[in-house]
Amino acid sequence: MSAAVKALDAEQAGRRIEEVLEQLSAAGDPKASATAEELVRVLMDFYGAGLARILDVLRTAPGRETGDTLEELLGDDLVSSLLVLHDLHPEDTGARIGRALAAVRDPVEVVAFDEVTGTLRLRTTGTGGCGCTGESAAQKSIENALACFAPEVTTVEMESATATPEPALLQIGTRPPQHAATARPTPARTP
Repeated sequence: MSAAVKALDAEQAGRRIEEVLEQLSAAGDPKASATAEELVRVLMDFYGAGLARILDVLRTAPGRETGDTLEELLGDDLVSSLLVLHDLHPEDTGARIGRALAAVRDPVEVVAFDEVTGTLRLRTTGTGGCGCTGESAAQKSIENALACFAPEVTTVEMESATATPEPALLQIGTRPPQHAATARPTPARTP
């Protein structure tokens, strides 16, 4: 099963959990709704503890293969999103954004990330792009990758790579010589 299919299944499962909880809440039985929400919390804690244990074992196990395995796990969309969900991902937001952008084919570079608003500004670095700021297949694939690796990113703003304007050329020279015709007349002397 490919990573894209796994990520889609995880996203669908998350949506389905929310739908079931909303249905229970709408049914009007507050006790059943509270019990279902508690069940979800307990399961999240259980799976989070299991994931934490896996990470601890991988970090402390001797051998080069362990590091390779951890790197492979961190590169997996589903595993990465679970680690982020449980606040277990060992990489910071910037590293995870970089990992997400490396997972897509479209060459972009990070301009800025605003942690308060969750807005990530990217600049296209490839050639052949139209530079459109509208929703495109490339932007959608970037947003999907970011959803798995860096869900802190809530908005992606794209800007096209434009040639940097050349600075204005200032010409510095000497002052033009004053000619006799433009010189001031000397005042007449009185005896």
